[in-house]
Amino acid sequence: MQEETVQQPQEKSLEELLAEAQAKIEEQRDTMMRAVADAENARKRAQAEAASARKYALESFAEGLLPVVDSLEAALKTGDTSGVELTLKQMRSALEKSSVRELDPRPGERFDPHRHQAMAAVEAAGAEPNTVVATMQKGYVLHDRVLRPALVTVAKAAADPISDKDLD
Repeated sequence: MQEETVQQPQEKSLEELLAEAQAKIEEQRDTMMRAVADAENARKRAQAEAASARKYALESFAEGLLPVVDSLEAALKTGDTSGVELTLKQMRSALEKSSVRELDPRPGERFDPHRHQAMAAVEAAGAEPNTVVATMQKGYVLHDRVLRPALVTVAKAAADPISDKDLD
């Protein structure tokens, strides 16, 4: 009889299993280190882009003001006061392009403490209390954020005169 030799799969030795596990760990460690490095590079890139955005955020606004400076310089050289009106128009246009709007409350407009700063409160005939009587200085907003509140005079309630019967 011939003996059949059946080859059974040999089980791996502990050393071989350990070597495979260590190789797999090293591969996973390498993958993790690359992912950490990629994340760090992305963070640094984002920081650099944010710093650049902050640094150059006013670039288009400043470019819009350059013609205003040129016009003011030309008006000063020639002594032309009509050029100042044109310059003011250019300035307003540059501000509008940068989403800066005037706050110019009109008499009778309700006082808004978020957009107005009351400089005085006066009794004003025919004016409702807590309404604007006069604007001393315009304010400005950038989008919806107040850059400078409008300085206003506000109407206050008229004081009741004391009558003789109140004294009795």
